[in-house]
Amino acid sequence: MNRYLIEKCLVEHCSATLASMKSANLFNMTFADDTDVEDQIEFWNQCMKEKGIRLYILQRQDKRVLVYVYRKKQLEVSLNRPGVAKFLKKYGYESTEIKYALSRLKSRIGENNEFPHEIGIFLDYPLGDVIGFIVNQGRNFKCAGCWKVYCDECACRKTFAKYKKMQRCLCTSLAAGKKCFAAYGSCLTYKFINERGRNNE
Repeated sequence: MNRYLIEKCLVEHCSATLASMKSANLFNMTFADDTDVEDQIEFWNQCMKEKGIRLYILQRQDKRVLVYVYRKKQLEVSLNRPGVAKFLKKYGYESTEIKYALSRLKSRIGENNEFPHEIGIFLDYPLGDVIGFIVNQGRNFKCAGCWKVYCDECACRKTFAKYKKMQRCLCTSLAAGKKCFAAYGSCLTYKFINERGRNNE
């Protein structure tokens, strides 16, 4: 694993979080035996500290690592949405405090060796859609994008489009030779993306 590879993953899989449009994203990476993953993650945490972004290892297995990328302030808001604490308590979460909740989520992934359904809450999915997925066992959804939608299809389609446009913009910037922070800095607001899109039409 090298720093450029993590940078590429951040842009490709976490663009909405980098641009403050979403509280968190995930990415999976494969690394070499001699790679010190913790050192690499700490390097990026230091780089991202001023931006309010943090990387957290949810799972390390064989040569793969699952990295959770989040904005602390936005995640606090997300975990304290109405109904979320009550929902998470069903899965053994006694608190929505970030450090505790992430530790519990990490344990849940380790116990089942798969994504627990409540992970959607940690990725900013609407509570209604997370519950809908569980009740319907992943079937009968209205549409699918970053997640399967069971409630407000119109709003979610617009959100998915915004995420996609941000991802394209950041990937284009990175491919043009800009570093992650330069790419991120050039797309700080969705207003910029809208203006750029209109100018290219």
